[in-house]
Amino acid sequence: MDIAHDLQTIAAQEQALVFPRFDAARAWALGSHLHELAVARSLVVAIDVRTFGQPLFFSALEGTTPDNVDWVRRKSRVVEHFRRSSYSIGLRMQQAGTTLAEKHGLSVVDYAPHGGSFPLAVVGAGVIGSVTVSGLPQRADHELVVEALCAHLGVEYAQLALGKA
Repeated sequence: MDIAHDLQTIAAQEQALVFPRFDAARAWALGSHLHELAVARSLVVAIDVRTFGQPLFFSALEGTTPDNVDWVRRKSRVVEHFRRSSYSIGLRMQQAGTTLAEKHGLSVVDYAPHGGSFPLAVVGAGVIGSVTVSGLPQRADHELVVEALCAHLGVEYAQLALGKA
């Protein structure tokens, strides 16, 4: 995996995947789509869609554990804090040879800079929440979320995919 390439691609994803509007119905549709993808692919994941401070969709598929729920919470906190995808923050920390605790004083108990949480951005409002998946390797968690966002926003996923690791 080329960190610089992934960071550049994630920046393009974050720029392209912006909703014209977002509400509870859209959150439910997005979460349901992720759930359907996971079931069809026999994935063991937890899925969370939220605006900051308000959960709008949650599903834990058969085989998930309380750890997955905690990973969702911690990854979504990274998006809430930085307004960037949790994977991009983790890659930046890795690239810099540091941690969130060292650089920002953020505890690993509450923040996980690992792939799987992506900012929900709205035109004219900025980042208002996050969509998070936990249960796969972090790059795969990230890509599943991006694939679902592309489907909902009418963006060609192949144009924004990270590609082979």
